Amino acid sequence: MSAHTVIVTGGAGGVGRALVGRLLDEGRTVVTCDIDEAGLKSLADEHDGRPLETHVRDIASHEDCDAFMDAVLAAHPDVDGLVNNAGLYLGQPVWEYDDETIDRVIGVNIKGPVWLSRRFAGHLLPAERRGAIVNLASVAGEVGSSDALYGTVKAGVIGLTKSNAMNFAPYIRVNVVSPGLIVRTAIADRIPDYRYAEYKRQELLDGDILPEYVADVCAYLLSDRSRTLTGALLRADNGCYPR
Repeated sequence: MSAHTVIVTGGAGGVGRALVGRLLDEGRTVVTCDIDEAGLKSLADEHDGRPLETHVRDIASHEDCDAFMDAVLAAHPDVDGLVNNAGLYLGQPVWEYDDETIDRVIGVNIKGPVWLSRRFAGHLLPAERRGAIVNLASVAGEVGSSDALYGTVKAGVIGLTKSNAMNFAPYIRVNVVSPGLIVRTAIADRIPDYRYAEYKRQELLDGDILPEYVADVCAYLLSDRSRTLTGALLRADNGCYPR
């Protein structure tokens, strides 16, 4: 069945913001979190009067993840969708990372999705309730990245997806979207020029990949139109790096 109450992390901008709007348009209730308080405020203003709830939270913090899920499960015990969208890309070679920044990138991209998925599944599975999780990876997780740490964590997201698809079956479907270079996002703004040119050169389809297009794929994976899919990787990359 389609998810009707959906958690979306990183909803203040980019794919997350586009997905929040898409899900609200489809009549779903959405709960989102982000560290960008101003972005969440403008999102709430944009969708005033619609079933949207926003929380300022840092998913790299175990305490924040627990507090966020405590609030969501108390207010929305019928929640049946989770999109682990929030991500952090710094666009630098691995030797420029200090240990604190390494921990931060791993926290946002790996630990947060692990903690949230665990709480989500722990809520649904004992009651044998159906649900769906969608994770956001990247082409970088499949073919590598000039930012080696980003390539590493996004490969981890793909592995987490496949493993949780087994762990949470048959009740919760878990799938992953692997976008290419999405324009109008903070990540695209950080990609070195030579890597940007390489991404565009490799794309088989013309036109830019917009946040709204990736949101379309996420919404599909939350719907019963994808009822036979779990552990699947869907690419939203204009055919970049055929693989």
